[in-house]
Amino acid sequence: MKIGAERRLFWSLCEGAEIDLSRRSQLDMVVQQVLSRGRHADIRFLLAKVERQDFKDSFERIKRYLPRPVKRFWEEWLGYPDPSSKRNP
Repeated sequence: MKIGAERRLFWSLCEGAEIDLSRRSQLDMVVQQVLSRGRHADIRFLLAKVERQDFKDSFERIKRYLPRPVKRFWEEWLGYPDPSSKRNP
């Protein structure tokens, strides 16, 4: 599925550029940019266009590049276990 590159988020791409969400590298670029810089409407649009498992897989690949609070929020939203609840043996 192709989408138009939102100029506000993808300023480095040419005017009128399209992003193919079926390509893993392009999906990862979109997920990272939208989660770290997007507005509520951008996130809602992304979640409507991308299957939950594809989103989760992409998040796994890009989460190390996200700011810590953003990463923690999405880990919680996706149902990841809380790392602070782990006990040290």
